[in-house]
Amino acid sequence: MGVKPPRNRAFMIVVSVLVALAAIPVLILVAVSGAPTHVVLAVVLASVPVVPLVLCFLWLDRYEPEPRGLLALALAWGAFVACLVALVLEGVGGLVTGVRDETQLAVLAPVIEEACKGFFLVMLLWWRRDELDGILDGIVYAGMLGIGFAFVENILYLAAAYNGTAGMGPGGMQGLASTFVVRCLFSPFAHPLFTAFTGIGVGIAVGSRSRAVRWLAPLAGYAVAVLAHGTWNAATIFGFGGVIVVYVMIMLPAVGGLAAIAVWARRAEQRMLALALGDAARRGLLPATDIGWVVDLRARRSARAYARRWGGPTGEQAMRDYQQAAIELGFLHSRFLRGTPPPNFAARGQEYVARIGAVRPRIAFPGQVVPTR
Repeated sequence: MGVKPPRNRAFMIVVSVLVALAAIPVLILVAVSGAPTHVVLAVVLASVPVVPLVLCFLWLDRYEPEPRGLLALALAWGAFVACLVALVLEGVGGLVTGVRDETQLAVLAPVIEEACKGFFLVMLLWWRRDELDGILDGIVYAGMLGIGFAFVENILYLAAAYNGTAGMGPGGMQGLASTFVVRCLFSPFAHPLFTAFTGIGVGIAVGSRSRAVRWLAPLAGYAVAVLAHGTWNAATIFGFGGVIVVYVMIMLPAVGGLAAIAVWARRAEQRMLALALGDAARRGLLPATDIGWVVDLRARRSARAYARRWGGPTGEQAMRDYQQAAIELGFLHSRFLRGTPPPNFAARGQEYVARIGAVRPRIAFPGQVVPTR
């Protein structure tokens, strides 16, 4: 791997510092939200949907897995920075505007919370554009932001439900159980869904050559995120019946639609990679016979199993390195063909080609002769 550009290092430093600073007050708030045993119980229950949701988004992100450190930062930003800023702004906004609780829930909270989460995506677009290759990447990062935000929010709601405070019902195990069912089992995907619309807008902006689209697509995605969030929050004002209607008529179709968009985007990536790597092969950047073993997920797994059988863990790692370098070259070359290459296009391209050239003599795909080591 090459040396990180200064902009990339600056992004990691700035975001890490902000997360660390925000984590302290958020953790204090969580700690004082109830008795220690109640807080621990709330944390455990809020954790239930986290792993399944994270695995779903990682499953989508299989062609060019995003840096795990960056995904972890997105989770942490949602959990600490976005939560803290949203709590402060909603509190100040409520005092300044004097709006009623219902209006704050349906209007103020969605506007502020989606902005706090979406700001991370804007920073990615500004500082780490090279990590964004399209709609699917936007959805994945947005999902991590929403999961982190929902995790901390659920802890606070569950603790309040157990304590019977903040209008959260009768308290005790009854209040805790009902809140857990609604927030962690019934609608754990809510925040990832809302923020995914901003992620789609950012993904569209990355792949567009139009200056207007690059500005308007993220704004349009944010507007849809606020509308979806506000609709869901407004439904809770009308009681359980309103929630059921919105859940069945809007939320479930929206989740299904988002899943369809994500699957479509992944299949589109496969076609795009095949075309881009085909052009790269004609330019002599990699063997054309390798493309099928790189862009097809089932073939990729077969190639890794073959490499592991003949070369052990070292052989499998070499195959993974080769496939990853080829995929990254494919995404980069596709942006070149579309006329939207990143500023460091040449340096990155040379790095990927060098990695491919260094690893290729040490691997073989099924049906090929295994190189002598």
